[in-house]
Amino acid sequence: MTQTSHPIRYHDGIETPAPDEAETIAKIIASMTRESEKTADRYGHAVRASHAKVSGVAVGTLEILPGLPAELRQGLFAEPGTHPVVVRFAQGPGEYLKDSVSTHRGMAIKVFDVEGEKLPGHGAPTQDFVLATGPVFPNPDAKGFLGSMKQLEAGTGAPEGLKAAVSRTARALDSVVKGVTGTSAPLLDFFGHAPLHPLAEPYYSQAALRYGDHVAKIAAFPAGAAQGALAGKALDPGDDPDAFRHAVLSFLKGEAATFEIRVQLCLDLDAMPVEDASQRWDEAESPYRTVARLVLPAQDGYSEARRRYADDVLAFRPAHSLAAHRPLGSLMRARLKTYEALSRFRHERNHVAEVEPASVDQVPA
Repeated sequence: MTQTSHPIRYHDGIETPAPDEAETIAKIIASMTRESEKTADRYGHAVRASHAKVSGVAVGTLEILPGLPAELRQGLFAEPGTHPVVVRFAQGPGEYLKDSVSTHRGMAIKVFDVEGEKLPGHGAPTQDFVLATGPVFPNPDAKGFLGSMKQLEAGTGAPEGLKAAVSRTARALDSVVKGVTGTSAPLLDFFGHAPLHPLAEPYYSQAALRYGDHVAKIAAFPAGAAQGALAGKALDPGDDPDAFRHAVLSFLKGEAATFEIRVQLCLDLDAMPVEDASQRWDEAESPYRTVARLVLPAQDGYSEARRRYADDVLAFRPAHSLAAHRPLGSLMRARLKTYEALSRFRHERNHVAEVEPASVDQVPA
């Protein structure tokens, strides 16, 4: 790798969209909408096309650290201070499956009291970060994801027992890959993520975003002592169809959960590409560096009012963003449009208005 001495400077020409990208994204939206229609018919209620099954919804604070170096003091993280947040933890599939189907998991963060220029169409004082387990996405770009989405759509109607078997098989194969290479295979991890405690593992943006003057990936790493004690320990769902939710709620009932928000700066666009979300950026060359602490105090993370609000009203989108943190690359450009279209479908199907909260006080206790 030919490393520069400084992080790459962001510029508007840093992205290189494919000529047929708009057509590809339209096909993704069509496929995911068909999948959503199937699940809405099944449940009599529209659910998210991915990360449908919530494990917990928590409110807390994001504490921007003081004394950051200039390259990290960017966008939301330019000034020290505290922002309210609401965080939604969820399973990966766009279905309500038993937790014996252990796939990738998500962590969506909505930060409040955020001032500054926003992306077009986003006028609220909020910033969303949509994260998932695994440092990279299984597909490099929108076209690759379209191929996977067609398979996911075809499998939506498959028996749940078959999905559990696929998850177990993927997990077993991934353990072999890890034993040989030392790292997980992204596609196997996507379908067969290890059953770990949702509060005790890291979550990643996977794809790149603008980081003020620079380009970066962002992640949330568990930082509490009690979370550390759970790290790496398998959480066997057994006969409990909601084991991950029960684990999160039990933890939050008596303990605060803390995460460090860390940033990995891009140093070389060839070795750390923006357009390929499947390529891992070398952490030895550019380590994740802490810029903030996310603190979720002990609370009831699943009251009925909060669950309904988080499932039916709230929307977490990459487009809910400061211009300084604009999502970058093919996969992110696809997400900007697909999240909007699928959220519109979900809200219209359920006859619920999508209202972006202006304050954390709007999140029910």
